[in-house]
Amino acid sequence: MAFEVVLNLVKHLSIAKKLRLIKWIVSKIELELVVRPVPRKSLWGLCAELGIAPSAADIDEARSEEWANFPREEF
Repeated sequence: MAFEVVLNLVKHLSIAKKLRLIKWIVSKIELELVVRPVPRKSLWGLCAELGIAPSAADIDEARSEEWANFPREEF
């Protein structure tokens, strides 16, 4: 139906029916305006593409290499 046809039909309604129609339309519009949350991606496996994590021994070795010459005498 065209808007003009619907408008003409509404003009012939009683005040009570117009109010009922407005209430129904508002409820339908509110349902359309509700923002639905976007599902979040799970954090499990977030770094999976990075490969296997270094072991505790590898971390200790890297740490000892980095701190081997600290403090330097150059300061």
